[in-house]
Amino acid sequence: MLQTVSVVLVVLATAAGVALLTRGVVAIVRQVGLGRPAPGRLSPAGARAWTTVREILGHGHFRGRPAVRAAHWAVMVAFPLLFLTLVTGYGQLLDPAFALPLIGHLAPWEWLVEVIAWLSLAGIVVLIAVRQRRQPRAGADLLARRRSRFFGSTRWQAYVVEAVILVVVLCVLALRGLEYAYYATDAGLARFATAVHFPLTAWLGQLFAGASPAALADAITVVAAVKIVVSMAWLVVIGLQPTMGVAWHRFLAVVNVFARREPGGGPALGPLEPLRVDGRPLDVAALEDLPEDATLGVGTIGDFTWKGLLDFSTCTECGRCQDQCPAWNTGKPLSPKLFTLALRDHAAATAPFLRAAGGAAPLSPEELSAASLAGADGFVPHTGDVLGALAAAGATGPAGVAAAPTALVPDVVDPDVLWSCTTCGACVHQCPVDIEHVDHILDLRRHEVLMASAFPAELGPMFKKLESKGNPWGMAARKRLEWAKGLDFEVPVVGADVESAAEVDYLFWVGCAGAFEDRARRTTRAVAELLHTAGVRFAVLGDGESCTGDPARRAGNELLFQMLAAQNVETLAEAGATRIVVTCAHCFNTLAREYPQLGGHYEVVHHTQLLNRLVREGRLTPVAPPAGEARPVTYHDPCYLGRHNQVYAPPRELLGALPELEVTEMPRSGETAMCCGGGGARVWMEEKIGTRVNAARAREAAATGATAVATACPFCTTMLSDGAAANGDDVEVLDVAQLLLAGVRRGQER
Repeated sequence: MLQTVSVVLVVLATAAGVALLTRGVVAIVRQVGLGRPAPGRLSPAGARAWTTVREILGHGHFRGRPAVRAAHWAVMVAFPLLFLTLVTGYGQLLDPAFALPLIGHLAPWEWLVEVIAWLSLAGIVVLIAVRQRRQPRAGADLLARRRSRFFGSTRWQAYVVEAVILVVVLCVLALRGLEYAYYATDAGLARFATAVHFPLTAWLGQLFAGASPAALADAITVVAAVKIVVSMAWLVVIGLQPTMGVAWHRFLAVVNVFARREPGGGPALGPLEPLRVDGRPLDVAALEDLPEDATLGVGTIGDFTWKGLLDFSTCTECGRCQDQCPAWNTGKPLSPKLFTLALRDHAAATAPFLRAAGGAAPLSPEELSAASLAGADGFVPHTGDVLGALAAAGATGPAGVAAAPTALVPDVVDPDVLWSCTTCGACVHQCPVDIEHVDHILDLRRHEVLMASAFPAELGPMFKKLESKGNPWGMAARKRLEWAKGLDFEVPVVGADVESAAEVDYLFWVGCAGAFEDRARRTTRAVAELLHTAGVRFAVLGDGESCTGDPARRAGNELLFQMLAAQNVETLAEAGATRIVVTCAHCFNTLAREYPQLGGHYEVVHHTQLLNRLVREGRLTPVAPPAGEARPVTYHDPCYLGRHNQVYAPPRELLGALPELEVTEMPRSGETAMCCGGGGARVWMEEKIGTRVNAARAREAAATGATAVATACPFCTTMLSDGAAANGDDVEVLDVAQLLLAGVRRGQER
């Protein structure tokens, strides 16, 4: 009777689980399939497959969390490896002694099962403890709850997943113990009841010594049934909840990592993806053939590529992105996690109607009910989306009034969320499943700027100055060489003093800040003097130089970027430039990583890289002051030098070569460094919500006891100087080149 009841329950549970899992898979595939093309995301297949295996098995994205990394790895590998124990459970319902053919009693397989089972048990306990310790506490104020990376995550879904894993692993171990005890009571199976076949559960089986074979057989049947029913119940839940990323990510993450932007494994940072129209990159040449009805950027959920929609479905709600976001940590409304979840739920709620509008199969009653009444996790879709899609399919809304599909901004994503982003890339860098938050935010910005003309008021004048003067300060081009006045050597200009940049070692790209902003000018002069001292031949473009276009592109004005970039690529080609040195991290990223999209290929080095090499070669020799204590200094990593381009060591090595400095790292440094607040064109926008990012970062620097903050980007110098002044901190902000120059000058004076 017990066996019959167990079999019936398992058959029903399995049928329901498989059917609803299939339903969930179909829903996700249909939803992702609504996205626009994402060229190049599936090739080269070999490189992508190897990267996927390496990233998943290596768990490389669990940076700075060794315990969580080990625990999650154990739970992850248990899912496929212990699947065969589920298959074994079906056989045990009919025969308690059932074992898989060939490998069922193979000692290496049994050892693997038991090791993985115990490791996954320890792993899930650790993950449960981490979640409970960091869970936002009921009754705590909003600020306290916001500090938890699980703030905004769907709590019950995580509890379901954790409970299922815990129960299933306990069942696996309990079955192993029961099998040992059962085998010991059977003369034909007793040879398997040894530590060779039960290396880590024989002791558990001995706890059942004395039980009758019938009782042990019944226990095996019950535990096997429980394991299967719980597993199938999990399939039922996730099948009914296609937006349950904390469960679905174990399937979708493989595809998402495979389809990542960089086939070789790098994060989706550095260069921004080109704006595409009908799958083709938009550049200046393509503007003439641009269709009048073309959509630029992302305005509605259907404008995302299929990779974007896959990103949203893959989110695990772990909150690592939120934990690192400088906007969120300073009281802004932007959370990369909540941004992703809002788009995920919106996509799930509207996908069935969008399919109907596109001429797909009619909506089933289940789809209509799920989308219009509940959406995802109780999310109620916006009426505009539902009525607009139905109207396009030949239906109308109340009283026959049809509405257009909902604009993502402001109906789904608040403008303050969109414009709070500094594009620092911390979210992308931390995401364990390769979600490309920055690309999606900037695609929304592109639509707002180019299609809706909706952007912060401060950006309008900046755009006009870039367009008319070629720099965001609106200064005349003839003033680009004023920084060189007073130097005791001549700075050669390409086209005037040298015919081509090929005649010198490097073209020195000064940049707009380096030419016009007083604090950045000091860095420019310092670099020029150091290069001259080291005997490095260099030249500049003078008034032929123009803004690289980084502020325009990060603000969403892709057309202005294309105009500026095309002009610069042409200028650099005429100048014969192949080797370029820059002082601005943003210029470095644009020239080295983005201009190749327009055909501009150069060898670009950041000034800290070049100066560090010159010091190592002995061409620059810094000397300590005659007497005095060491000066405490801390280094701030520019986001577009560090996270976006992985240049961490050269600036630190330079500081280490200065004998008078005592360098102390901030708590958030290197890969986890906090942004200065100036990226993403934020340096041109007022910060009106929460704490200023630059003030928070300057306070963190001052807390180290440093009297000087060294950095390697003019934006960072400006932002941190202003932040320190606002805080009243007695901290000097200097570029690494300025500190090096002081040491080199001391050596020359001897």
